[in-house]
Amino acid sequence: MNSIGVLALQGDFSKHADVINRLGHAAVQVREPQALETVDGLIIPGGESTTLQKLFVLNKFDQAIKDFARQRPVMGTCAGLIMLSKHADRLEYPPLGLIDIDVMRNAYGRQKDSFYDEINMSLNGKVDRFEGVFIRAPKIIRMGKGVQPLARHGDDVVMASCSRILVCTFHPELTNDPRIHKFFIDKFISP
Repeated sequence: MNSIGVLALQGDFSKHADVINRLGHAAVQVREPQALETVDGLIIPGGESTTLQKLFVLNKFDQAIKDFARQRPVMGTCAGLIMLSKHADRLEYPPLGLIDIDVMRNAYGRQKDSFYDEINMSLNGKVDRFEGVFIRAPKIIRMGKGVQPLARHGDDVVMASCSRILVCTFHPELTNDPRIHKFFIDKFISP
């Protein structure tokens, strides 16, 4: 059993924790940087990226997560993806730069433009469908060398990985399908 941290500053972190627990692992709500020392991996949930960024700086998570990611895996969904990116538009501070992608925030529109739709994902060499929940979702507009696309919605890459980082523009925790969390744990934490 692995101990998976879920950043519990903002967003629906409890939904991520529920999925982790259902998969037979221990979810740890991370509210201070010191808690990172106790977990095998970290999930940064969605939320409002400007607020999340201010909370990172205020609580000294920016450098702590960079240090953590040198040795252990990190998954980011929606705003979590924005925080892990190399560049995102309209942010007060630069994001963490842990995956070489550029991101357009709220690319699909406002809250009322949020939607569900099937995405095509390729995990472990098998192409399959997954219900994507897109809430004020960002869009990956550039991927650097070494970044592997794992899922698409139409022509848009909506899930990608590089080294120990996995990112999704959508919210897999808002479905009853645990495959993406399981993939994160199986591939990045306990291969």
